[in-house]
Amino acid sequence: MVSLPGFGTLSGVKHERTAAEKSMVLRLDIFLMTFGCISQVIKYLDQQNINNAYVSGMKEDLNLYGNELNYFTTYFNIAYCIMLIPSQIILTYVRPSYWLSGLELLWGMMTGLIALAKNAKQVYVLRAFLGLCESSAWPGMMTLFMHWYTPTELAKRMGFYHSCQAVGSMMSGALQVAVINTLEGKNGLAGWRWLFIINAIITVVWGFFGFFMIPDLPNRPNPRAFWFTKADAALSMERLQRHNRAEPKGMTWAGAKRTFSSWVVYFIAILYIACVLASAGYGYFSLFLKSLKNADGTKVWSVSAINAIPIGGSAIQVVFVWTWALLSDYFGTRWTLIIAQAVIGLIPCIIMSIWTLHPDKVALPAVYASYFISYICLGTAPLIMSWLSDLLPQDPEARTLIVGVTIAGYYAIAAWSQVLVWPAVQAPFYKYGWQSALALWVLVIIMTCTLRYIDTKYMLPKRLAYARQMRSESDAHAGEDVGSEDVERDDLEADPDSKATSKVTAKRLGMKKTVTVN
Repeated sequence: MVSLPGFGTLSGVKHERTAAEKSMVLRLDIFLMTFGCISQVIKYLDQQNINNAYVSGMKEDLNLYGNELNYFTTYFNIAYCIMLIPSQIILTYVRPSYWLSGLELLWGMMTGLIALAKNAKQVYVLRAFLGLCESSAWPGMMTLFMHWYTPTELAKRMGFYHSCQAVGSMMSGALQVAVINTLEGKNGLAGWRWLFIINAIITVVWGFFGFFMIPDLPNRPNPRAFWFTKADAALSMERLQRHNRAEPKGMTWAGAKRTFSSWVVYFIAILYIACVLASAGYGYFSLFLKSLKNADGTKVWSVSAINAIPIGGSAIQVVFVWTWALLSDYFGTRWTLIIAQAVIGLIPCIIMSIWTLHPDKVALPAVYASYFISYICLGTAPLIMSWLSDLLPQDPEARTLIVGVTIAGYYAIAAWSQVLVWPAVQAPFYKYGWQSALALWVLVIIMTCTLRYIDTKYMLPKRLAYARQMRSESDAHAGEDVGSEDVERDDLEADPDSKATSKVTAKRLGMKKTVTVN
């Protein structure tokens, strides 16, 4: 990790990993990250396909000639918002391997049922149930990453995971093109219906793997995770201690009260919501393409092209989400890269605001370029969540709730704001869309600078005091346990995976609980 002068570092701990630690992190990447990333691809595939289906025959088949597309999103967002915070709380009591995997099985079934829909009302109901089931996927996995990865590992993992949304979007467009070309009319079903059927099969099959691939929590490992040893559990607790992070625990009333009485939960929520809403314009690229017509009134782009062209934007998103996350961990900064994305985001907002009011004054290639540039600014979420983990290492309850409140807040606002700000009937000339995005990017810049100042002046001293307290407790426990360590050293060397390893390692760290695999 390189620390730039004036930019701040993520941790005062020098990051040197042993061979055992490198092995454990690699296995976390192979199992936890792989399950999370593929689930995220599938999740976004399921979400994005409603837009692809809409422009690929669903609109005509179900007579969707109003704002039904917006309402599909609205019903999903409302249900997602309602279930999100309860789901985050449940995640602290129910094993993540049960909760996250079980919900994925359910949302796969809901996706398949959309293929049978006959009208908009049926889709509304199914989209609502889909939102309930998908509510814990992204925030739940982000919360797990905060428990398992250290500050210099976290942003790049979050970024890689987050970029899978774009991969899902790319696959959705590519899959729709393939379905239209090969399965359209097969067994009397339209191509867009086959798309939901295929998605459902993929989702249900992959959901079963989560019962074995998710390691649950460092202090409560998954007994079905055959790849995770008792020594790994002790090492995971050591990593928490080394980086001054408290171990996960069940949500309590005291923790909830502490979280909601703090300004941090509201500030982070507003910052995150502003970032996501400011970058929302890219999602309407396909409607712009669908609206274009030649001089003779024929459409410029075919259905396949409308689905395929945004794939290029999604590829840009993947590259830049990775780039922002890698730079964040390497240079030890979150806030500077959030501001950089906000500044870049101002460019398409300005161009599109002018084009909306004066289409004849902006060349069409500039409009295409603006949509593609918008994809560059979609890497703020991993940085904000990584920053949250840096700000509150001592309070896992608060982090869990703040993630839930933040995402719920976004969906609560998106549930109604999309219809008002980006109504489908106005496409592609949105009256308020790009102007509101411009204002939000300015707000992001101001809030990010403000949070950086508050963090440096007020929050950093508290973290340093907590770190000193943890080291003092660790030293005290280490002094008490010197004798017992000598007695058990032979056991440690003979069997590094034994319970003695977990017990003694935990004692060395001053942990209050002995790690066991149950």
